[in-house]
Amino acid sequence: MRGYMRGLFLLCLAGLARPAAAQGALNFYCSVQIEWCQGLANNFQRDTGIRAAATQRGSGEALAALRAEAQNPRADVWFGGTGDPHLAAAEENLTQEYESPNNSQLQPWALAQWKQSNKRAAGIYAGAIGFGLNTELLKRKNIPAPASWADLLKPIYKGEVQMANPNSSGTAYVVIATLVQIMGEDKAFEYMKALHANINSYARIGTGPIKAVARGETAVSLSFAHDAVVETNAGFPVAYATPSEGTGFEIGSISIARGARNLTQARRFYDWSLTADAQKLGFDIGRQMQTPSNVAAPVPPGAPDLSKIKLIDYDFAKYGRAAERRRLIERWDKEVDALPR
Repeated sequence: MRGYMRGLFLLCLAGLARPAAAQGALNFYCSVQIEWCQGLANNFQRDTGIRAAATQRGSGEALAALRAEAQNPRADVWFGGTGDPHLAAAEENLTQEYESPNNSQLQPWALAQWKQSNKRAAGIYAGAIGFGLNTELLKRKNIPAPASWADLLKPIYKGEVQMANPNSSGTAYVVIATLVQIMGEDKAFEYMKALHANINSYARIGTGPIKAVARGETAVSLSFAHDAVVETNAGFPVAYATPSEGTGFEIGSISIARGARNLTQARRFYDWSLTADAQKLGFDIGRQMQTPSNVAAPVPPGAPDLSKIKLIDYDFAKYGRAAERRRLIERWDKEVDALPR
């Protein structure tokens, strides 16, 4: 219960909203940075009069919550987070079909996510895995910035690298699935065992490591490149690099929970989230540097250019399956996380 309450913030801003009468309530799990979650809730309530309550959870945590609450869902919508667990939730019938009238405004990759999930998850943004770098810390310690996956295994990075835990973080799962697709599964796990010696900690949520980079607590993080730009724009000595061997990417998604108590409000939030104005909101509050899915939404200035990053042909169909996700994370628990450091 304490973990649940820690991420919960209620946004009841009737005094700020102009509609003459309340239009109901909405509860949603939010797997992006907390400032963005709050901005979504505030602005959705302002635009619609629907009271919004958001719980910030990592992608893995949100999926676990949907599983635990399948018979009595607490959330109506799941916003954001990596696409793989949204596909797993769709496969497990934890979410429901919905075709938004705003689908026609979406990029092809966002609609591909919707079709692959059997109309249960639409893409809202895309972003690539990279290395977050504290430039001041690297300079002070005379450590070169890593440029490849291979670089991270060098002894000079011992205790200097942080990533998230894939049990709670979709970001970390994308890292694992990326390495498996680049190297083959057995070699990828040998790589992660070797990397474990250089990891200082595994954070609970995917944005934890880049925030540690910004605070100077670690020199390098395995993070989405766009999250590094957010910290740079906030004035921290943060840069990013993407690995020369290639890297994976996410299609951040939105889904409606099966059995949602506030279905009408959930569909309105879903529709609203696919609009250009709503997708611009994340950048306006300084927390979104992903590529938005609405074709009319501007790409934020300074956002990573996906066309200039060596992206792998990420197999969302395979690595979005619940059984495959569960198997890889269990193997990581047994073979990597259990190792001493």
